[in-house]
Formats: sequence, C-alpha cells, structure tokens
Amino acid sequence: MNYKVRYTSGASEDLRRLFTFLAERDHPTATRARKTIAASMKLLEEFPFTCRKAEDDNGNAFLRELLIPFGSAGYIVLFEIEDQSTVTILAARHQREDDYH
Repeated sequence: MNYKVRYTSGASEDLRRLFTFLAERDHPTATRARKTIAASMKLLEEFPFTCRKAEDDNGNAFLRELLIPFGSAGYIVLFEIEDQSTVTILAARHQREDDYH
C-alpha cells in the first residue's frame, strides 16, 4: 500500500528553516542534509507504521516520529497517519533543538 505524504505549512517552514540555518554555515552540507531528509521521507510512502510512536498524552497511536541520522545528531520528523492512504508531516526539527510537541 502506498501512502500520499503531505506537509502542513508549519512543517514546510520547518524544513526551509533547517536548510537555511545550515546553508548559512556550510552550503554543501545543507544540500546533503536536504537530500538525506528527502530520501528518508520516502519510507513514509510505504511503511509509516515502522516509525516509533510519538509521546502523546492522548495516546494517539497514529502520531509518530521518523528519526533521520545525519552527522553526530540528526533530524526528527513528527507525522500523523491520517487514514489508509495519507500521512501528514506536522513538524521537523534538528535533534539538538528544543522539543516541538
């Protein structure tokens, strides 16, 4: 089964912010990070349930996190499995940022 992956405007802004932050310091590394994130998101098209459940006070089993290793840390993408055909990316952050829940 393939899922359609869509992005909230907040998630799209998160990804732009992460790229811009790194690009101002090291553009080639920022480009590699963007490619790594995009490749990792492909997993969500087929296997979103393989990602860990996000900590959620409401016990939502469909709220999940995709961990993306990159360098000495990496990125975390928060997403929700909306239904049998849609995954929605809610937020993205670097692992060294403050939490985003």
